[in-house]
Amino acid sequence: MTTPAASANKIASRDTGPSRDLKPLARLAPFIAAHRWDAILAGLFLIVSASATMALTFAVRQMADRGLASQSASMIDRAFLVLALVAGILALSTGGRFYFITRLGERVVADLREALYGHVMSLDQAYFLKVRTGEVLSRMTADLAIVEGMVGSTVSVALRNALTVIAALAVMIVVSPALTGFVVLVAALIMVPLFVVGRQVRRLSVRAQARFADAMGYAGETLDALDTVQAFGREASVTERFRAAVETAYRVSVARIGARAGMTVLVMALVAGGVGLVLWRASLAAFVDHTMTPGALLQFVLLSVLAAGSTGSLGEAWGDVQKTSGAMARIAEILDARPAIAIPAHPRPLPVPPLGAVAFENVTFAYPGRPDLPALRGFDLAVRPGERVALVGPSGAGKSTVLRLLLRFYDPQGGVVRLDGVDIREADPAEVRARMALVAQDAPLFSGSALENLRFGREGAGAEDLIAAARAAQAEAFLAALPDGFETPLGERAKTLSGGQRQRLAIARALVRSAPILLLDEATSALDAESERLVQRALYEAMAGRTTLVIAHRLATVLRADRIVVMDEGRVVETGTHAELTARGGLYARLAKLQFGLEAA
Repeated sequence: MTTPAASANKIASRDTGPSRDLKPLARLAPFIAAHRWDAILAGLFLIVSASATMALTFAVRQMADRGLASQSASMIDRAFLVLALVAGILALSTGGRFYFITRLGERVVADLREALYGHVMSLDQAYFLKVRTGEVLSRMTADLAIVEGMVGSTVSVALRNALTVIAALAVMIVVSPALTGFVVLVAALIMVPLFVVGRQVRRLSVRAQARFADAMGYAGETLDALDTVQAFGREASVTERFRAAVETAYRVSVARIGARAGMTVLVMALVAGGVGLVLWRASLAAFVDHTMTPGALLQFVLLSVLAAGSTGSLGEAWGDVQKTSGAMARIAEILDARPAIAIPAHPRPLPVPPLGAVAFENVTFAYPGRPDLPALRGFDLAVRPGERVALVGPSGAGKSTVLRLLLRFYDPQGGVVRLDGVDIREADPAEVRARMALVAQDAPLFSGSALENLRFGREGAGAEDLIAAARAAQAEAFLAALPDGFETPLGERAKTLSGGQRQRLAIARALVRSAPILLLDEATSALDAESERLVQRALYEAMAGRTTLVIAHRLATVLRADRIVVMDEGRVVETGTHAELTARGGLYARLAKLQFGLEAA
């Protein structure tokens, strides 16, 4: 099994060199098998098309030997009628082949894109500590486009050319075994250099794809933080860095194009030379040695041209196949990644109805890549159902880590996290998270309307429930005042709203969830004083009957907690109410004095 870290490191390196085989293409087999009838029909039309092509050469031979040579109008008419009939069958079968193979390609890529996206959604947080989102998007766009081109076009052309070469050689053997041996020798001389050049094209294709992913990854990062880039006046520098990444990708692509161009020149030169040699030898057989008729000569030349042209096209198709193999290998790296956080083989059900009890028992945890810097060290915490607990402490104390472990974004290296008495590692992660509602410091919203964002909290919620949640979060007034009310598009990440409005909408989304456990990670930090006062009132109402874990530095939230847990360096150092802790004169009292301007008692 491939671990997330190993898969991420494999993707992050990217320059370990291309695979020297076509095994990655085997990953397409299940997707093609799922639509076997399209593949079967495409194959049938392909066979008919290749057969019609061979039949066309026989029709040309008959036209020359029996039609034109007879100097009879009826014989000529008959020969041309047969020729037209075969050409019609060829046209119809070619159209059918194109339709079904193209449809198959579109369907396979659509299924692959859906499978890739669904798999990415199943990967855990540790995976994305190593892999940039832009690189994943590159695989879902650029690499899949390459796969689409092969499945929907290249593979059809390659199979057609392969059948044409095989059928042409078989017919040529019947027409003239001696000349066929000469053609095979010429074809072998053509194919060997093509395979050598094709390998170089594939290496350059993989490098070009990797450099493009670099550029896209950096573009994704800077666009995601455009306000920060502009605030620091770094537009020119990030543009220059992106330009450098694009130029690097361009140079590698030009090298690949140059190799492909050289291969094309080589193909044309070798094919032209081969056809010329075959035509010279066949002409001697027909007009000097008299070992074949003029019609047989014409048929053999046509077959030679077909075989040579198809061989040359196979060489180019081979380069595309190698390029697609590189793209599929990059896609497979993601599909092969297995999340460390997964559903157990036999998940243990959580108690019903939910209680909302939370317990951390001697938990030790360090983030991937930082094993020597544990975020939690022997951490213990028990939260009773319906209890409101505030986690406070200096930055880096491990407060947010507590919420991440409770949501099972990560598993601890030591100790146990329990939800309603069940070790969450034994439960289905989706069932665990269904009992929690999170409001983060910068809770992301999505493009779409306010109702769509609210419904993200609970898909089956009705409009009345959504509006009630907005009202409870003090968001109803500003949402109703929008041009189309709750149906107004909010733009990408709801950036048409102010920071405080976005945060209130995020709080409403959490309330829609109706979960027994409420997790607030600096949920009111983006609000002004008036908005905070309104939202605090809504949060206190929402906390009623729910277990609540609050991470906050603001005094208003801390004062109303049933219990304050003070953390430092991943441990619990103090516990009590606000009055009790300020009276002790410990870490909490010092933090209160520094952060809130209070005198330690």
